[in-house]
Amino acid sequence: MFAQRFSSTPRGARLARHLALYRLHLWGIPYGSDASDTAALLVAELAANAVTHGRVPGRDFEVRLSLHASTLRIDVSDPLGERRPAAPGTLTDPPPGVVGGRGLLLVEALSDRWAVLDRSPVGKTVRAELDLSR
Repeated sequence: MFAQRFSSTPRGARLARHLALYRLHLWGIPYGSDASDTAALLVAELAANAVTHGRVPGRDFEVRLSLHASTLRIDVSDPLGERRPAAPGTLTDPPPGVVGGRGLLLVEALSDRWAVLDRSPVGKTVRAELDLSR
């Protein structure tokens, strides 16, 4: 398992993506592979959401990666629990002309499973899972 806290800034989100890819490479998921590229997009999107929508001044967000048999689990936690995203399967496209609001649609499309979980003592975790055997 890999777990690291990052500052709730765009720089922290970039660093999270870079370190996640490095860890995956050490685990035998090479840079540039389909699994690595997909994981990079998932970490980048979830970290950007944590920085943008889950930021509490002075509080970090956390990225956890774990490899269970042939499943990669990506957990991104932030300290803001009251602003929860829509549940899996209930996402809708934003209205035409709106610039943002498509990040979790990417997460839903790229991951095999995803969920929003409560985080103890405070906050939320967005979890995305990739089946590496596909």
